[in-house]
Amino acid sequence: MSVVLTIPRTSRLSSMINAPGGISIGVALTQARDNVQALQARGMEIVADRVAALMALVPPEPGSPEALGRRVTAYELASAVIDAAHPFQRDDLCTAASSLCDLVDAAPEDRPFDWRIVTVHAQAMQLILALPPEAGDTRRQILDSLAQVVAHKIPGASAD
Repeated sequence: MSVVLTIPRTSRLSSMINAPGGISIGVALTQARDNVQALQARGMEIVADRVAALMALVPPEPGSPEALGRRVTAYELASAVIDAAHPFQRDDLCTAASSLCDLVDAAPEDRPFDWRIVTVHAQAMQLILALPPEAGDTRRQILDSLAQVVAHKIPGASAD
């Protein structure tokens, strides 16, 4: 009869976790929240810059070679708004920017793009940025209106 011997190995990570002197999960989460909050002003500056860039986009001539590139730019700017607003739980801005991304993505490449969509979404995001925190009903109305635009422009999308 043979006996199998195993030699347990401890990983460096488990040794570090089990070593005294670490911090509790609660303290770590509090520190992480504080670190994120310290970046909020910069994040909102980035959002405002991207929204201003969306407002400054000049609609190309229908059928021009730069039309598709300009749509891609609008998509990238809206995506950048999502990236900058999401860490700070700005779901209102993320929803508006996501709506614009959906509309740009769903637009057929063989037909002219309705640039009023970009303007309306950029203006909506500017308004959301300017609203005080307690203006939840106004934010909801703005987002509901943008959802209606999506439902109108994308067949099968709902305005919920």
